[in-house]
Amino acid sequence: MVCTFCHEREAARAIGFCADCLRAAGAVPDPEACHGPVRAHFRLPANPPAGRGGISCGLCANDCRLGPGQTGYCGLHFERNGRLAHAVQPGNALARMYFDPLPTNCCASWFCRGSGERGSNLAVFFYGCNLDCLFCQNASHKELAGAPVLDVEAMVQAALEPHVRCVCFFGGSPEPQLPYALEVSRRIVERSGNTKRICWEWNGCGSPKLVERAAELSMRSGGVVKFDLKAFHPGIARALCGVDTARSFENFSRVAATFRERDLLTATTLLVPHYVDAPEVEAIARFIAALDAEIPCSLLIFHPDFQMRDLPVTPRGQIDACLEAARGHLRRVNLGNAHLLRFAA
Repeated sequence: MVCTFCHEREAARAIGFCADCLRAAGAVPDPEACHGPVRAHFRLPANPPAGRGGISCGLCANDCRLGPGQTGYCGLHFERNGRLAHAVQPGNALARMYFDPLPTNCCASWFCRGSGERGSNLAVFFYGCNLDCLFCQNASHKELAGAPVLDVEAMVQAALEPHVRCVCFFGGSPEPQLPYALEVSRRIVERSGNTKRICWEWNGCGSPKLVERAAELSMRSGGVVKFDLKAFHPGIARALCGVDTARSFENFSRVAATFRERDLLTATTLLVPHYVDAPEVEAIARFIAALDAEIPCSLLIFHPDFQMRDLPVTPRGQIDACLEAARGHLRRVNLGNAHLLRFAA
């Protein structure tokens, strides 16, 4: 559709505004209008609860403050009788796991050491997320009712199987259930003698202290911490993801400054047509390069999904412009989802 603000440039139907108007001061989309209907479908709150005097969850940047009977933005945490309650009992998580033969389609497989090994990756898919990306490629994470429950020890035992070389936490995103994932990771690292790599694929908007603990476990085990840097401009990020994503950049900087190990930290950015364009990618690349121009970065080709099925596969012109913008600042840039190039106009 055509942007409802400038009436000139293309826009996704779910947002209504084009990227240029979102970057301008005059266009401010209403996140509730963009995200409210789909969140209502999954019985999730339209916005992070912010009740004065409410119970603070503290697991992510949303800092939900839950009043009587309220549910957190992720749908996994609640206020019950004046206390913070959770969707599952302590020591459990809403998650599923499976063995993925190496080499796998991990976003870090083009540079990580584990991709060259024989064996399996234990992929751990967490239900729930602290963002609400309209382009989500794994939207089944929102189907919380009936989601499988895994306890800590079951996952640890699976990871300790001799053929498992690495464990990757993704979803959804691990942030809403990060204490569980950290306990699992700690036991795996200790019992395996640092022979199982711990990897994270997340949006990175979690509690800074918990993110640092997760990165430390990855550093000890030789794993990778992958941040999905959605968009640089706050207007575009909020339109696409429903909430502010500045914390992902803050935590990325924190991990880069704290852990200097090569190939521990990486970034991905999905090239959403009309939105995550060359100006967005260049801003993200400048940000990463200011920390370390050797940090590997993957630009991912978009395919229509979830609430943005009206958009095409990322056009070749946008792909080329974004690659040029990233390579102007970073020394290690990869194009992910390259199999989609044959569908790019």
